[in-house]
Amino acid sequence: MSTLDTKLEVVAIPVTDVDRAKRFYANLGWRLDADFATGDAFRIVQLTPPGSQCSIHFGKGVTTGVPGSVQGSFLIVDDIEAARADLARKGADVSPVFHYEGIRGARLAGVDPERRSYRSWATFSDPDGNGWFLQEIRTRLPGRGVGVDVASLTDLLREAEQRHAVYELTAPQHHWPAFYAAYIVARERGSGPDDAARRAALHMQGSRS
Repeated sequence: MSTLDTKLEVVAIPVTDVDRAKRFYANLGWRLDADFATGDAFRIVQLTPPGSQCSIHFGKGVTTGVPGSVQGSFLIVDDIEAARADLARKGADVSPVFHYEGIRGARLAGVDPERRSYRSWATFSDPDGNGWFLQEIRTRLPGRGVGVDVASLTDLLREAEQRHAVYELTAPQHHWPAFYAAYIVARERGSGPDDAARRAALHMQGSRS
């Protein structure tokens, strides 16, 4: 059974002072996408972090949440020290970088000693106390999003190459990029290697039909 795309597009952030929140996030370098109002009761502001496909909304009549109640939202970066320094320069009160002993043991100062992805963190809050995590991801695990991570995309291309070599042994003449594309998209959507190869083969069969 195919799975329909359901892409997270917007997260609502409750704030007290709309203009103050707008200045804060804009000063961080977030793109201002919209700011419009309908009368005195409704105003919506949308901003998007650099490189993100998900935005935030806040304003008047946008959410019934309590200002400061949104905690633990993640911002993913590939260099946590550089990202922390950049946010601090732009006015955010960012915590020192830290990591955990093990998966979630004692909290320790500094980046993960082995600089492993998913292991180094920093935190900051907006003027209302809505809290954000910075998390460093240099190489994503397969099926968890390629983004612009060259190393992860290289690994998936190699994986697709190996699976295509098996498919090619019995397949009719075809254009191999279509198999690679279907395979990588399936992996990105959470399929394992075997299922992704099956989906890619079905895609090739459908394209021939």
